[in-house]
Amino acid sequence: MLKRPKKDLIEVFGYSPNDTTQASRSLWNLGACPFLNKPCTKTNHDQSIVYGTCSVTSPLGNCIICPNRFYEQDFKAIRAVAKDAFGARFKFLTFEQFIPVRGNKGTCIVALGHPSGREVKVGQSLSMDWVLAKVQNGILKEYIGIEVQSIDITGNYRDCWHTYKNLSPSTQCIPSSEHGMNWANVHKRLIPQIIRKGLVYSRSDMVKKGLYFIVPEVVYRKFEEVIGSDIPTIEHSGKHTLTVHTYELSAQPPRGKQRTLKIKRRLRFELEEFANRFISGPNLPSGNDLDDAIKHILGTA
Repeated sequence: MLKRPKKDLIEVFGYSPNDTTQASRSLWNLGACPFLNKPCTKTNHDQSIVYGTCSVTSPLGNCIICPNRFYEQDFKAIRAVAKDAFGARFKFLTFEQFIPVRGNKGTCIVALGHPSGREVKVGQSLSMDWVLAKVQNGILKEYIGIEVQSIDITGNYRDCWHTYKNLSPSTQCIPSSEHGMNWANVHKRLIPQIIRKGLVYSRSDMVKKGLYFIVPEVVYRKFEEVIGSDIPTIEHSGKHTLTVHTYELSAQPPRGKQRTLKIKRRLRFELEEFANRFISGPNLPSGNDLDDAIKHILGTA
């Protein structure tokens, strides 16, 4: 029986890394993403190796490390946001599907994002992951934003990955992956980015439902270490709200099958409250903590 390490890869090209069925190995050979039906973008620095790693183990549980993993089943997670924001009666269209019917009568929801047309860029440095636009009789009526975030990793899983790639009946043990989770990015980049983009959306007269945030459950738990888990929730969305959808992976399926995404939590906050918790959250160190840290380095009392 194959012995797998505690620190391990969970999905490679959408399948368990020890899955040697034709469905799985054909994607290894093609270097293809099964969720976008396009070439995978998870490569090494010179793009000579396509790693295709979707998710890995973490101390908090299995965690998605590629945002494209959220786009399974024809953008199911994005469609769930469209349903929550606009209801279920309007047709959901990718940008490519919208172009031929742009002049038609009726109302539809059009998804704009890197896998659908292109990302909406504002100013010189702000790029919006997704915009869902409500279009009626060829006229833009309103829209919402969606931010999709996974988590970056540190270290590498090269030996672990190559062992899975060259798996044979004689392989007995998989070497441990050397990856780590870049949790520091939660407060350095991810939370500030959510607040900044949410503020931009809140300033538009055409935004009535604010910003949505799709994120792995284990990553959002790291958010809660910074902002707290007791932020008052609200029922209805508005232009100044942040709605969070957290997801986790299903249990390992039989060989030749993929895990599916399961929504874990739906949360809605006032964006201002979320931002204030980041600035002065429950785990913000005190001035005395800063004093003691400096004294410790200097070796002074």
